[in-house]
Amino acid sequence: MTAEQKLRKLGIELPATPEPVGAYVPAVRAGGLVFTSGQLPIKDGQLIAAGKVPAEVDLDQAAAAARQACLNALSAARAEIGSLDAINRIVRLNVFVNSSAGFTDQAKVANGASELLTEIFGESGRHTRCAIGAAELPLNTPVELDLIVEV
Repeated sequence: MTAEQKLRKLGIELPATPEPVGAYVPAVRAGGLVFTSGQLPIKDGQLIAAGKVPAEVDLDQAAAAARQACLNALSAARAEIGSLDAINRIVRLNVFVNSSAGFTDQAKVANGASELLTEIFGESGRHTRCAIGAAELPLNTPVELDLIVEV
C-alpha cells in the first residue's frame, strides 16, 4: 500500500501547507533529500495548543501537537515533491519541546510524530530522531519539528 493510500485508509487528510511566519520556505529539495522547515501544530490557521509542557500543556496534548506538526511537515514535503509516494524513507525527525523547568519526557512528546510516521510509511517510516527541550519556542507553541526525507 502506498503512503497516499495509507493516509486515506487511516482517514487522514493532510492540511494545506502552513504559510511561513518568517523569511523562509516550507521545504527544500537537495539531491535525494527533502528538508522541511520547522513546523508548528497549526490546524485551520490556529495553534492547537500553547504553552510549556507539562505546566500548561499536558503530555497527551503535547504528543497530539507533535502529531499535528508532523502532518504539517508532511504537507510541506508533499508540496515540494508532488506526492508522499515519492518518499523512500523518513531519515530524521527533530522535535523541540517548549519545556517547563525540570521536564525530561521530551521523547514521549516526540512519539506523537514518530508513531504517525510509522503508521503511514511502515518500516520506511522508522527514523533517527532528536527530542530536545527548549526554554521558549515561536508563538509559545508547545512543539516545533522538522523532517528530513529521502526521495
